[in-house]
Parts: sequence; structure tokens; C-alpha cells
Amino acid sequence: MNVMKPLNLSTQELDESQPFTVTEMGKLWTTYMGNSMSSQIITYFLQHCEDQQIKSLLENGLALTKDFLQRIEKFFKNENFHIPLGLTKEDVNLDAPRLYKDEFYVHYLKYAAKAGMSIYAVAIPLVMREDIREFFAYASQCTTILLGQINNVLFDKKLIVKPPIIPTPEKNDFITNQSYLNGWFGDVRPLHALEIIHLYDNIENNTTSKALLLGFYQTVKDEKIKTLFKRGLEMTDKAVKQFTEKLHIENLQAPSYIDHLVTTSTISPFSDKIMLFHKFDMFSIKIRTMGNSIAVNGRRDISALYGRALINNGLFVDDAANILIDKGWLESPPKAFDRS
Repeated sequence: MNVMKPLNLSTQELDESQPFTVTEMGKLWTTYMGNSMSSQIITYFLQHCEDQQIKSLLENGLALTKDFLQRIEKFFKNENFHIPLGLTKEDVNLDAPRLYKDEFYVHYLKYAAKAGMSIYAVAIPLVMREDIREFFAYASQCTTILLGQINNVLFDKKLIVKPPIIPTPEKNDFITNQSYLNGWFGDVRPLHALEIIHLYDNIENNTTSKALLLGFYQTVKDEKIKTLFKRGLEMTDKAVKQFTEKLHIENLQAPSYIDHLVTTSTISPFSDKIMLFHKFDMFSIKIRTMGNSIAVNGRRDISALYGRALINNGLFVDDAANILIDKGWLESPPKAFDRS
């Protein structure tokens, strides 16, 4: 039952008769680009999947990406907005041998779905047009359902370590001393719940990112991109070890590496373009994720850890963007008027 009263507004209804604002334009464009990439990746995964439950997850994920793309294309056509090229079937070789094992696909779907949710959740409070706000609410709801299915499969097949369990508070507890913020010296308190779950989440993201990147590194053709991918592997490995250490010091469990889910194939199912764009996009998402982690953190040592990781991720994204630009692969989001 809805507990909120409806509002009778006299202002003009913000529906499909209104032109795009920068929010609608930008968020629809970003969502289109991300889902055009995911649809190609998942299509290849479906060529090499034997587990029926995991195959059903992939089919659900692919159905959502195609549905979102079609809905966005309709919005664009109604506004005479040029549809982005995005990533296409030319960027995937469906005849390539298996690069990842079935279990990896579940981790990847969670990795990609969380990235999508971060876009949809930010869009909802900013979008003014009712029909487009409803689309992002719909995308968020569908992705939430998919994430529930993914977590159920992960737990059912014992493919993931459950988040840590900590004591249930017995009373209200107020912070009375600045030592609460200590991290390196003095009286260092135990991690609080939000610090723990964000460390856990960042480890989970980075273990999946590392395994995906390992497959990309094995199969990429361009030497400059290969060098960048090697750097990305070292960065993600370092992040996993540093974040895991913070949990292990307090005897809390952390997600494990999943590199063993990558085969030894060196035949690429993906174009260099889609692999580079994928890591450019997902390292950008990592920056947002770590920014969220800093916002709820209360210890100086962990803030410093995230701060260094943010700088490294920003440099990686910058270098990836430079290669994309040099090769003519980076589509530009919609821009403001050039009044110069």
C-alpha cells in the first residue's frame, strides 16, 4: 500500500512533449553505450555455457540489455537524436573458443549489473521528464531482480564468500573521542559495518575485474593496449591485497580470487576496441565506487588507501582514453553549444 498522498500540481506536466534536458540526454546516452557493450559480451558467453541455471541468468541479462537498448532508441528517434554507434556485432567473434568458465559468467553479470545500477540510481532524482524517469525506475527494478537471481545462484553454487558477520549492537553507542578516526597510530578502533561492506564490495569488484582483464590480456593484439592491461592487472591485484589485509587483520573473511575461471586460450573473442572500452568504462565506475566508500569511511588509513587507488584509477582511465582517441574509437557524449 502506498503511504504517500498524491500531489495535484498546476504546473505543466513534464512528459514526452518536453525536449530532452542535459540529464535525459546524457544518462540515456551513457546507458545506451554500456548496454551495447554488455549485449555483445553476454552474447559470446552464451556460445560457451553448459550450466543451465547460469545460462538462464545470461539469457535474462541479455534480454534486459536488448530491452533497454530498444526503449532508448525509441526515445532518441522521437527526439531526432542521432543514435550512438556503441559496440556492435563486429566487435565480437562468436566462433572463438571458450575464454572463461561458466562460473565466471555469474561474477561478471553481478559486476556489470552493479555498474548499471549506479547509473540508473543517479539518473532518477535528476531526470525531469516523467516517461524517462519511469524508464530509469524500470531499469533499476529489473536490474534489482536480476541481481537477486545472481546472488541466489552464487550462494546456491557456493561460488562466493558471504559478507562478514559482526556482533549485533546491544545499546546505542556514541562517538566521544577523536581517536575514532585513527588508523595508523594510537588507539585504532575495529572497523565499523559500512567500512567492512565497502571493503568487501571493492574486493569483489576487483577480483572480477582482474579475472576479466586476465582474459583480455591473453588475447589482445595491440601491444600498447596489452601494456596498459598488464598495468591494470597489477593495480587490481594490489587493491585486492590491500583491501583484504584490512579485513584479515580483524579476522573477517573476504572474497577470493577467481583467476582460475579464465582458460588458457589466446584466441580473442573480442575486438581490441571493445576490450579497451570495457576497461575504460569499468575503471571509471571504480572511481565512483571508491568515492562512495570514502564518503562512509571513518578511519584515516582507509581513506588514504582509497585516495591512492583513486589516483591510480584516474591515471589508468586517462591513458585508456588517450589510446581510444588515437585510434578513433571514443564516441563523444552530447556537448553544450560551442559559443567560441
